[in-house]
Amino acid sequence: MKIVYSEDHRLHFPQGELYGGEFVTPFERPSRIEYILRELKHRRMSDLMPPAKLDMKPVRKVHDREFLEFLETAWSEWTAAGYRGEVIPTGVAARGMRQKKPRFIDGKVGYYCHSMETCMTAGTWEAASASAAVAQTAQKLVSSGGRCAFALCRPPGHHAHHDMYGGYCFLNNAAIAAQGFLDSGAGRVAILDVDFHHGNGTQDIFYGRDDVLFCSLHGQPEDAYPYFLGYRDERGTGKGEGCNINYPMPPGARYDVWGKALLDALGKIRRYKPDALVVSLGVDTFKDDPISFFKLTSDDFRTYGGAIAKSKLPTLFVMEGGYAVEAIGINTVNVLDGFLNG
Repeated sequence: MKIVYSEDHRLHFPQGELYGGEFVTPFERPSRIEYILRELKHRRMSDLMPPAKLDMKPVRKVHDREFLEFLETAWSEWTAAGYRGEVIPTGVAARGMRQKKPRFIDGKVGYYCHSMETCMTAGTWEAASASAAVAQTAQKLVSSGGRCAFALCRPPGHHAHHDMYGGYCFLNNAAIAAQGFLDSGAGRVAILDVDFHHGNGTQDIFYGRDDVLFCSLHGQPEDAYPYFLGYRDERGTGKGEGCNINYPMPPGARYDVWGKALLDALGKIRRYKPDALVVSLGVDTFKDDPISFFKLTSDDFRTYGGAIAKSKLPTLFVMEGGYAVEAIGINTVNVLDGFLNG
């Protein structure tokens, strides 16, 4: 399996995250990737390659132009305003307020950010761009005839909306890859999101489209971030009606429940008959993850990798979440190993 990876992910390393009323070391941090790389090497899956330069055309098809300009210039505007800390909003465009972009950077941040645990730093734009380039390069490997590839992305992407960032995500890597498949000649693409948290950004981007089927398995939003999307009755709109399928599950769900949802999603994907499959691969469904509540074991990850392989589709794995850092490598590579041997 070809693996695309960039060292530029290290440029994004906020020093604090707001969690439970305290500033803590961010759960989404560079060491996550180190554990994955270590496990890949241990299992002799070391066919790593760097990404090509990011082609912005697919990016602009899934993200708003002004939003992209904001991400690129936010740090320079922030520091020019005299702020010395990391970029965190102090106010947001909540219910009852005008959805009008302010001129001053502090207001812009609140306009474009949907969750305040996500800080920006001097290297965030470069890291996010490199992460998108990783997904795009891996997508092109599959589009050119490869059975599968793994985009070892960081920062992750599935919480990034058309015009908002949050949930540690800035550019939606899976959405960019799906658009890349379409631009490369695919008629239809399916996205299977197995991260514990609902892929609200991916849903937002494709909600009115019928050329991408989005299936998300996640903690029910009554109890889990992102709280305000991910309900079962969100089915798409317009020509996208029926192309958005959510599988919210309760606290404590084990593989007997989760696996049943996976098989249902895979059945819908097969009936959709896509030309390619993008898997938003978050392994925060693990039983010991610190910010999740599912109870999958490490062996379960290998099992569901094999189940995905049975779809026999050109498949791109795009790294998303997973915060039990000492197990993230084992669980991630178990999925890939299960797929390769499925």
